[in-house]
Amino acid sequence: MGSKKPRPPKTPALRVLDAAGVAYELQPYDYVPRGGARASSAALGAPLHQVVKTLVMQDQDGKPLVVCQHGDREVSTKALARALGRKSVEPCTPETAQRHSGYQVGGTSPFGLRKAMPVYVEASVFALDVIWINGGARGLLVKLGPQVLVEVLGAVPVEASQ
Repeated sequence: MGSKKPRPPKTPALRVLDAAGVAYELQPYDYVPRGGARASSAALGAPLHQVVKTLVMQDQDGKPLVVCQHGDREVSTKALARALGRKSVEPCTPETAQRHSGYQVGGTSPFGLRKAMPVYVEASVFALDVIWINGGARGLLVKLGPQVLVEVLGAVPVEASQ
């Protein structure tokens, strides 16, 4: 008898996707601390440009927001602030990001957030057929269509690449 890999736990993100009737594919991988999108891309054989990272940021008033960006690009906080009409935007500390999202850094999903926050997505993500995005746990991505970000989260496209 062969042993089956244990099924990942139902995270808040997966519960939101299931409740919305979203078709997705679970993509578990061996998590690498500080490996980010490059490590998950390599582990899954997914194109780095299609692995979408989820970042918790805040504006000049400390109001949190979520940004989803291609794995092979960086967010320009100046371009993002301009696009959002804010004075400034900066990444949250890991502790603050976890408090806002309910997820550990490295396992942050835009789905099933603890606190309601606006979600902004690099506009070019929507030109992709599929994306791999965090499923709410370290070592767990979900493969789905990028339009789900708008349909389920009301995500807003922005130009925020460096």
